[in-house]
Amino acid sequence: MFDRFAVESALAAEVSALEEVLLGLSETEVVLPTRCVPWDVAALSVHTVGSLHQVMVALEGEAPSVSEPLVSAAGYYVPEVRFSPEVNAARVEGAVERAARREDAAEPGRVLRESWRALGRRLADESADRRIVTRHGDPMLLTDFLVTRVVETVLHGWDLADALGREPWTAGAAVEVVHGVVFGAVDPRELRRVLPDLAGPGGASAAVRAVTGRSDSPVDRAALEAAGVRFLALG
Repeated sequence: MFDRFAVESALAAEVSALEEVLLGLSETEVVLPTRCVPWDVAALSVHTVGSLHQVMVALEGEAPSVSEPLVSAAGYYVPEVRFSPEVNAARVEGAVERAARREDAAEPGRVLRESWRALGRRLADESADRRIVTRHGDPMLLTDFLVTRVVETVLHGWDLADALGREPWTAGAAVEVVHGVVFGAVDPRELRRVLPDLAGPGGASAAVRAVTGRSDSPVDRAALEAAGVRFLALG
């Protein structure tokens, strides 16, 4: 169970840092390639900003029935319909098209600023037990959906930082949220056994990077899955 205040605080910090980066991008930087092929920095920025907007979209929709079983933050990343080839293709093409229509390099930053301003006001009025339905039809607690937005912002923040050749701006609180999604079901002693070089103090970022394909550290996927590590299906 994630704490709503901690999740919102972590997300707010990540959005603030990302906004500053996006507002300062040059036209040369936004066409740099990223590991999220075929997206360049502009398209990845558009996608990351758009993923946050989905919270407002969900809040504007109808709440699910109280009898419907809820999808957890980790369950959101199970490779089903929302990460099918068809959905991924639409996601990729949509971001490329929106990026191509940008007014200038800083446009995603301005969109992020306005989106978060509106969302921050809305979240202040939402109860801790608020339920939403995602665009893929997942009934979720709002808190758990916000956790997935932290995941998106952290992972794509690393992707953007790496593409731009900058030091990551991701803060520890947000990394801990993502670490909880990926490693929350793993006994700490078991984690130290299967990831001996990454499980110590300060190793949260390295561990998450390793199991999400964002580092050169080799991992034994079978051993990690057997230990309870969640490998997230990412679009």
